[in-house]
Amino acid sequence: MSKEQFGKDGCNMNQRKGAQSLEFARAPYILEGACIVGKKEGEGPLGHLFDRVEEDPMFGMNTWEEAESTLQQQTLQLLLDKTKLTPGEVHYLFAGDLLGQLIATSFGVMSMEMPFFGIYGACSTMGEGLGLAAMSVAGGFAGKAIALASSHFASAEKTFRFPLDYGTQRPFSATWTVTGCGCVLLGEEKGFARITGITTGKIVDYGVKDSMNMGACMAPAAADTIYQNFMDFNRSDKDYDKIITGDLGYVGQTILLDLLKEKGYDIAKVHMDCGIEIFDNENQDTHCGGSGCGCSAATLCSYIFKQLRKNNWKRILFVPTGALLSPVSFNEGQSVPGIAHGVVIESV
Repeated sequence: MSKEQFGKDGCNMNQRKGAQSLEFARAPYILEGACIVGKKEGEGPLGHLFDRVEEDPMFGMNTWEEAESTLQQQTLQLLLDKTKLTPGEVHYLFAGDLLGQLIATSFGVMSMEMPFFGIYGACSTMGEGLGLAAMSVAGGFAGKAIALASSHFASAEKTFRFPLDYGTQRPFSATWTVTGCGCVLLGEEKGFARITGITTGKIVDYGVKDSMNMGACMAPAAADTIYQNFMDFNRSDKDYDKIITGDLGYVGQTILLDLLKEKGYDIAKVHMDCGIEIFDNENQDTHCGGSGCGCSAATLCSYIFKQLRKNNWKRILFVPTGALLSPVSFNEGQSVPGIAHGVVIESV
């Protein structure tokens, strides 16, 4: 552990900020990212920025779940190839997906034999993973840590909604689950950006029970986390080049902007949503936009990282959003709570 992480009395200089945030004294660097997406995502506006576009939705496997596991394994291997690292040089892997018991992740990363924390935050999983990985590096518990998240359109439809053969009509408020995976390597040596702070989200429930309107379920949680970040760091929208949510879509974006206006903040000029950016809504018929763990993860590792590398954005607030939807609780009449995790990223 570096001496720079400690004060004269030997105490760790990483600081709690306000009610829900941390500020890192020696902020971990983002060393590299990697992402692989499916055919539909490759046909969208960001298609040319992804590392790889896979034309086969089955990824050469027999089931949708195996396809998502293969997507994870290939993305993680791509990151290792880019950085010329071996699995043994990574101290911790924080990873998750949308499926029950994280089966896409557990089977996908098993062959890597990395020390592994399986995490679940629904579509906010990439934010949760980045926060935990940053804490492990900033605290001196890991020299290198990886955060990874994935989703697959067909495995998500099978888990949460209907079999694809059913052909159900999707309302305008519905989103299209992204087939994609993104993974990020954090470390102590210099990279192209740093995670300087995090704001861990709370579960927020406005009582929404519409499983086809995830944006409405998640927007209150996103507003809560963004507002808390402003309070904890004594900042406002003017202190960020971009405030980027994970997958609110068009409906959720409108709700988010309205909720923050009620608190005195107008973030419309700096707000961006990964679910809106990843697809061409009119030409690709994705209704409200993209969603899923892979939505924010793949957008982060492609478009967002490109802007940070070019220093087009100096400081951003990355806020992956998650709807804590379970088929069990939903079928029992429960609402769909939301959560969002904030990650402050600054270019170097």
